[in-house]
Amino acid sequence: MTFLGVAALLLTCPAIGFGTDATMFRGDARHTGIYEAAGAPKLTGVKWTFKTAGHVIASPAVHGDTLYVGSTGGILYALDRSAGTEKWKFNAKARIASSPAVAGGMVYFGAFDGSLFAVDEATGQQKWQFKTAGEHRFSATHLHGSEPATETMPDPFDCYLSSPLVWNSAVYFGSGDGNVYAVDASAGTLKWKFKTGDVVHASPAIADGVVFIGSWDSYFYALDAAAGTLKWKFKTGEDPDMHNQQGIQSSAAVMDSMVFFGCRDAHLYALDEQTGQQKWSYSTKGSWVIASPAVRDGKVYFTTSDTALFYEAEAKTGNILFSLNFKGWPLFSSPAIAGDTAYFGSTAGTLNAVDLKSQTVAWTFVTEAAKKNGPALTKPDGKPDYESVFASAFYDDIMAGYVKMQAVGPILSSPVVVDNVIYVGSVDGSVYALN
Repeated sequence: MTFLGVAALLLTCPAIGFGTDATMFRGDARHTGIYEAAGAPKLTGVKWTFKTAGHVIASPAVHGDTLYVGSTGGILYALDRSAGTEKWKFNAKARIASSPAVAGGMVYFGAFDGSLFAVDEATGQQKWQFKTAGEHRFSATHLHGSEPATETMPDPFDCYLSSPLVWNSAVYFGSGDGNVYAVDASAGTLKWKFKTGDVVHASPAIADGVVFIGSWDSYFYALDAAAGTLKWKFKTGEDPDMHNQQGIQSSAAVMDSMVFFGCRDAHLYALDEQTGQQKWSYSTKGSWVIASPAVRDGKVYFTTSDTALFYEAEAKTGNILFSLNFKGWPLFSSPAIAGDTAYFGSTAGTLNAVDLKSQTVAWTFVTEAAKKNGPALTKPDGKPDYESVFASAFYDDIMAGYVKMQAVGPILSSPVVVDNVIYVGSVDGSVYALN
C-alpha cells in the first residue's frame, strides 16, 4: 500500500411532540439504525446549535424532552431538545466517546478513565461508577506502515468507546481491557465478564437473549446475555505487519435471523444469527468499514472509509443495489434511516441526506468549521488534500497531520432522528439540531 493510500485511511420551527425516543446507540437493542420518525427529507435549516467543551465524537440519546450527549472535554450534557439549552451537566473528568443509554431513570455512558457511569436522568447526580481494568486504544507496531516499524503505537482511529446497552436490568458494554461486561443496572455490580484477545470498542447488540459484539482480536462473538458464555465466534481477517486491515470497530445490526457488521479487513459480513456461519461477505477493496450498518425491509445500508461510498445492498445476498461516492472523505458515521431518507456524517464536516427512492443526495449540511477550514484542506476535485498535511510516514508526522485534518470539523457521530429533527455532533465541538 502506498503512503497516500495509508493517509487516506488515516482520516480518516413549530413545536414538536415527544412521542418517539432514541434512548440508545443505533435506536434499539438490535442496533438496526432505524428510526420511526418523519425526519427531514428537505432541509429547512438549523434549529439550534450547542457548543460543548471538547469534541463530540459519540452520538446523542433522546428521552422525552431531553437530549443527552458527551464530549471529549469530559462532560455529559443534558439539553432541552426543543431549545438546545443546558439543563444540567456532569463532569466525568475523563474523555467521553461513548454514546449514552437511557433507561429506568438513569443515563449510562463510558469514559476513557475506564469507568462506566450511571447518573440520574433528571438531575445528573451520580448513582454509581463501575471501574474496568482500564482503557486504552488499540496499539501495534508498524501501525498503518508508520515508522519506526518496531515501535508500538496507539491507533488514532480507534476513536470511539463501546456504547452501553441496557437489557433485562443489566448494562452491557466492551472495554479497552479486552473484556465484554454485564453490570447490574441498579447497583453497578458485576454480573459477568467475557475475555477476548484485544480491545473491545464496538458496541454490543442484543437479540433473542444473545449479545453480538466484535473485538480487535479479529473475532466476532455471540455470547449468552444471561450467563456470558460463548455460543459461537467468527474469524475475520488479520494484518500481522501493518495492522491496517484488521479489527472490528463496527457494531452489529441484527435482523431476520442474520447479523451484519463491518470490519477493518475491508468487508461487510452477514452471518447466521444462530450458528455464526457466514452467509455472505462484501469486499470493499481495501477500504475499512468502520460505521455500523442499518438494516430494514430486506436491505442493508453501510458506508466505507477512504473510498467514501454509501451502499444499499440486498440483505439476504449482499448484492449491491446502488452506491454513491462522497469524494474520498472517509465515512465513519453510521447511517440512520427514517422514512425514505438515510442520514450520515462525513470527515469533510458534512451531514448528508440520501433519498433512498431516487438514489440521490437530497441535501448536505456543512458545519461552520468545514466552511472556514475546509477549502484549505481540499483539492480542486473536492477530495481531501492529504499530501499537504502528512509530511512523512514517521508516526509523529502522521499524528500532526491527523490533528490538522480535525480542523475541518469531521462528523464522526452517528445522527439520531426524532420526529422531524436530526441531532448530530461534530469534532468542531457542537451538537446540531437540523430540520
